Amino acid sequence: MAEPVCHDVLIVGAGHAGAQAAIGLRQRGFAGKIAIVGDEASLPYERPPLSKEYLAGDKPFERILLRPPSFWTDRAIELLLGTTVTHVDAEAHSVTTADGDVLRYGSLIWATGGAPRRLTCSGHDLAGIHTVRTRADADRMRAELPGVTNVVVIGGGYIGLEAAAVLTKLGKSVTVIEAQDRVLARVAGEPLSRFFEAEHRAHGVDVRTGAAVSCIEEADGAVCGVRLADGELLACTMVIVGIGIVAAVAPLIQAGAEGDNGVTVDDNCRTSLPDVFAIGDCAAHASAFAEGQVIRLESVQNANDQAMTVAKLLTGAPEPYHAVPWFWSNQYDLKLQTVGLSTGYDGIVTRGDPGTRSFSLIYLKAGRVIALDCVNRVKDYVQGRALVVGSARLDPASLADATVDLKTLALAAADGAAVG
Repeated sequence: MAEPVCHDVLIVGAGHAGAQAAIGLRQRGFAGKIAIVGDEASLPYERPPLSKEYLAGDKPFERILLRPPSFWTDRAIELLLGTTVTHVDAEAHSVTTADGDVLRYGSLIWATGGAPRRLTCSGHDLAGIHTVRTRADADRMRAELPGVTNVVVIGGGYIGLEAAAVLTKLGKSVTVIEAQDRVLARVAGEPLSRFFEAEHRAHGVDVRTGAAVSCIEEADGAVCGVRLADGELLACTMVIVGIGIVAAVAPLIQAGAEGDNGVTVDDNCRTSLPDVFAIGDCAAHASAFAEGQVIRLESVQNANDQAMTVAKLLTGAPEPYHAVPWFWSNQYDLKLQTVGLSTGYDGIVTRGDPGTRSFSLIYLKAGRVIALDCVNRVKDYVQGRALVVGSARLDPASLADATVDLKTLALAAADGAAVG
């Protein structure tokens, strides 16, 4: 039997994190053998457009590719697509695929992201029920949409709300079901939740908060409605489930890696296994922007930044990960940009008038700025980053004064000047 091929760096996962790790290594002059293993057959592509421009048909697949096909061959980055890794042998420095192939590595970068959390109620597996995580998911939805009138979206997070906005634009009748008492409850303060609820309702979306799903009703093997816990039936022929993801780390945990909700990494993205790193949605790390709590960040920014952390380490220039988290969401003509983490806030300052559909929420904890949510207010987002990085302590009245640039306040805070 031939000896398995050994890659200097083997990357498992062909999403943003895995692709950027390979790109970063080559940009930094790494000359060793690199391979990316991906369970989808497609070339690495952007995922945020799946619930937005790609689902709407505004962008063809070629425009969401992370790099053109020639990029990977020109840089000698081997793509092993349509391949799933099922086993990791940390001692032997090897992985085994679902087809039984063994791949050896010098360093392993685990960048598998996560799988959509599924419904568990009766009818959860009927035809017409969708998640939005891969190109194939979006393609299946797009193929069904011409015959669909009513859609129920289960989950009032970013994915669910973005999909609701697109489907409304396409002329569908959409109902959003959220179990908590407001949308975006995990990631934003109540003022932002109420703003987006009002926006969706103004566009014709039926937003139901504090609503639990009892089961999915069936007709001829396909979904025909969503039954709520109070007995009400919402008739529909398409259901979109957006209730979070489960980190795809089982092979690493089985190999002995530390972790629970994801795999635990240090500030250089190392796992507890030798020469094994984890990056992106599946990596749980202690964040200075969450007071040292171990968290997972599901964002393109985190995926790219952690990828570069590993690339720098493997090319002899280690730089521990310490990037301020940021996110974005496009819904209708609204651009939401978030910097920092608002978890644990004890105060909110509103900057601007939500009635104008251009405003920012500034989150405070013990008097210090920890995060901003900026709606159609790019300048606040760009300038507010320094307030979060510096954990600035500023007078709330000064923060609320939209006539004063946040840059001016950030400079004053950095100089230790009294503001307000």
